[in-house]
Amino acid sequence: MALFLLGLKAWAAWTTGSVAMLGSLADTAFDVCASLITLYGVRLAAQPADYDHRFGHGKAEALAALVQVALIAVSAAAILWRAVDRLRSGGETQGAEFGIGVSAIAILSTFLLLAYQRRVIARTGSVAIHADNVHYQSDLLLNGSVIVALVLEQFAGLRGADPVFGIGIALWLAWGAWQASSQAIDQLMDREWPEERRRRFVELANAQAGFRGIHDLRTRTSGAHDFAQFHAWVDPQMTIAEAHDIVEAAEHALQSAFPGAEVLIHLDPEGQIDRAGQYDEDLRETPET
Repeated sequence: MALFLLGLKAWAAWTTGSVAMLGSLADTAFDVCASLITLYGVRLAAQPADYDHRFGHGKAEALAALVQVALIAVSAAAILWRAVDRLRSGGETQGAEFGIGVSAIAILSTFLLLAYQRRVIARTGSVAIHADNVHYQSDLLLNGSVIVALVLEQFAGLRGADPVFGIGIALWLAWGAWQASSQAIDQLMDREWPEERRRRFVELANAQAGFRGIHDLRTRTSGAHDFAQFHAWVDPQMTIAEAHDIVEAAEHALQSAFPGAEVLIHLDPEGQIDRAGQYDEDLRETPET
């Protein structure tokens, strides 16, 4: 779909001379690049852990996202420069009807793609496809802005509308790049899960039979894989076999509630806290904290 729209918009950008259409063309070009990079990143991230990568390859998705961000940033800068140059030189667009028709086709095609992606998300729960779906939703706005720019400039006589919308598209691309980079950096820096998700995990962990409280919870996300580790207090008189059964049951319950999460539990006699590696004196985990 992206390749089809790329060819169509390239023709329209050449025919109309529209900066807004050029911005939409650049966005579609990077849709193609992003899809290829995402395909490689997701494929690599899905590889199982091996001898050299014991935690898997999930961060390949974040690295692929940073490559996309760099490409999008360059594109936004080029469009911004072209739009400012158009404002200064006072060039005009032409063939508005053709440009509007191409944008209308792009909007319809994007709707079809979004519908297909939603079916895939419903069947697989893929985080990567969900992110791609959100990105293509922004394409609807971009294509709509091209139509508005051409109508205002050629039919309403508002000279300069096209480069102004081109600037808006460039800023929109830059904002999308910033958001994508923030998410990728969060993964690479092992940022904790969102507070609400972390709270639900703590509630369930504290409710496990045999646990008398948990502490020192650490969470992170790597690609489509989640990791959680914590210490749990148990009866000091419990046998190793009994403790093993409790841990096995707790890990099964937590992994069922948080699919795809790898859970590691360390047991402590009730009241004991291992200080090594802690960042605070009181790390008892409750739903409120």
